[in-house]
Amino acid sequence: MKTRQIFIYALLFVTALFSQSCSDSEDAVAATGLSVTKDGKAITELKFNAAEASTMIGVVTDGDWTASVPDADTAWVKISPHAGYGWNYKDSTATNSRSYIRVEVTTNDGAARQSAITLTAGSLSQVITVSQSGTEVDPNDPFESAWDMVKNMKLGYNLGNTLESNPAGDWWNPVGKTPTDYETAWGQPAVTQALIDSIHNEGFNVIRVPVTWGIHMDASNKIDEAWMNRVEEVVKMALKDDGYCIINVMHDTGASGAWLYADMDSYPAQTVKYQAIWKQIAERFKDYDQHLIFESFNEILDKNFSWTAPAAGNAAYTAINKLQQDFVDVVRSTGGNNEYRNLAVTTYAATGNNAVPLAEFRKPADKHPNHLYATIHSYDPYNFCNYNAGKDDAGNEYDYNINVFDDDCKATIDNVFSMVSSRFSELGMPFVFGEFGAIDEKKSVDERVKYASYVATKLKAYKTTGLWWMGLYNRETKVWYDQRIVDALKSGLGI
Repeated sequence: MKTRQIFIYALLFVTALFSQSCSDSEDAVAATGLSVTKDGKAITELKFNAAEASTMIGVVTDGDWTASVPDADTAWVKISPHAGYGWNYKDSTATNSRSYIRVEVTTNDGAARQSAITLTAGSLSQVITVSQSGTEVDPNDPFESAWDMVKNMKLGYNLGNTLESNPAGDWWNPVGKTPTDYETAWGQPAVTQALIDSIHNEGFNVIRVPVTWGIHMDASNKIDEAWMNRVEEVVKMALKDDGYCIINVMHDTGASGAWLYADMDSYPAQTVKYQAIWKQIAERFKDYDQHLIFESFNEILDKNFSWTAPAAGNAAYTAINKLQQDFVDVVRSTGGNNEYRNLAVTTYAATGNNAVPLAEFRKPADKHPNHLYATIHSYDPYNFCNYNAGKDDAGNEYDYNINVFDDDCKATIDNVFSMVSSRFSELGMPFVFGEFGAIDEKKSVDERVKYASYVATKLKAYKTTGLWWMGLYNRETKVWYDQRIVDALKSGLGI
């Protein structure tokens, strides 16, 4: 009798276990809903540009799910994980409402390609189309693409307060002034090869040489020959040892009273002078190789010279897009190496932390679109990177400074990277941070090192780079006085 009872209990246990197993199996396939999201929005496709890239997608379902890519495409489309658990699909308040898949594509040096990710949860399925543009290289193209250029750029430095110096006021009389007088007017010594070598030797293989042109032009829009010669001398220094050099139109924009601003009423007259500048620059440098880059302009503002971006649809955005199309067209028309030269274009005020200027930016039409890239500036969080204290118009003291680089600072930077990457991925363009830096030297070096390390790590994660805005190095004493920041930048970027 005792043996029989043991047998019955054992049978009941096995039956219950089998029943539970069946129930679990049924639960695994009993999905009542399935959708795929990116950034919280339902999607049916993923679009990538030609560069190596990755993104995260969400799987929203209450059934256990699997995901797969056709075997023929797994060499260039990689996903992880391939399976996951389901959560509560119908309950919008559920803390666990989705699983995530990392989707990664390799660099595409050929024609555009397409694949798909198939997700299954029980009897439900969802197919996400994956498409990637290609470089489709012109066989006559001697230059690296903008994608490869960004990949080969390690770390950049802005040679600020130099050739872009735009002195004004009672203290400055332009009569009889030489290029050297202008170059040193804002407190920096004249550029030498030894200075450039010091920057290169610290791992900065990109030097941006901002240049102001309007004050060196005559009434017929001809650039002073002595000034053009000096710009060329500095460019040659920066290009030594295969360093990259970027030249632009700098303080012709971005300040109250600047002659170049974003306004459709003023556009017809302004573009004549603007195109004259770029035609002369392009003609002078047309035979230089791929290491010389042209940048349309710096931080252009509207007719009110407002640093607050205009609302969506404002005509200022139309003017910016037209001017940058003119820039591309003029440079390409000069031929020589300029037909393939990599060109940088930007947003209103070079903004990367505001969705409106990013959305209003248009990629210029170009017969060689793989030679265009975007440049934005980021001094975010503003009150950490810059000094922001003083007295208001009523005499009240204020201090908005952030003195500690904390998680909120990181979140601000994360948001900038996310917005910029998303927009330029849509447009099929690589991007760089043409200016960045914790440039308030009153802040603790320890905290600025944290900032440098974090931003550099983000730049590496997004497969791009950035150019620090001057500082760090004393050009008079030839000493790197913020070596710890330099080291943090290099470490974060893996240099």
